[in-house]
Amino acid sequence: MIKALTRFIDGVSWCASQLACVSAAVLTLAMVYEVAARYLFHTPTVWAFDISYMANGAVFLLGIAYVLREDSHIRIDVLSSRLPASVRNALEGVVFMLVLAPFFGALSWIAISHTWRAWVRHEVETVSPWAPVMWPFYLLIAIGLVAMTLQLFAEGLRAFTGQRHAPQKEHA
Repeated sequence: MIKALTRFIDGVSWCASQLACVSAAVLTLAMVYEVAARYLFHTPTVWAFDISYMANGAVFLLGIAYVLREDSHIRIDVLSSRLPASVRNALEGVVFMLVLAPFFGALSWIAISHTWRAWVRHEVETVSPWAPVMWPFYLLIAIGLVAMTLQLFAEGLRAFTGQRHAPQKEHA
């Protein structure tokens, strides 16, 4: 049961990471187009700045859950690396499930609420001359935060059951 749940959550994180890849491609294409339009044709776009901050934010938030799953976040484990595996697993389980997952769950709820409000009110970016609708950007933020919340829960379950892989050692 736990393996099926964690496998499903891993799939959610993978899907979010694929959205991050699409966002990175959109960011790259938009910036290349903007540079070409500005410097080759002397016709800058009104939308490039908005696309750049939205896609950049989406890349980071959509990718964080997958990075956690792959245990690729930067960590300072001066103390935890010296602890016995059972104590380290219990500590990680508590931190992931009882501290971080509720925090990211609250952030997810806020992001979902903002997305819904932007959808209902047809919210646009008010400081931009392009004035893009905001709900797609908020939706990507919400997806990333929900994926992170779920992945924190899954990693907490793995830690409590001893299925979490040990941190990789750095090679000098």
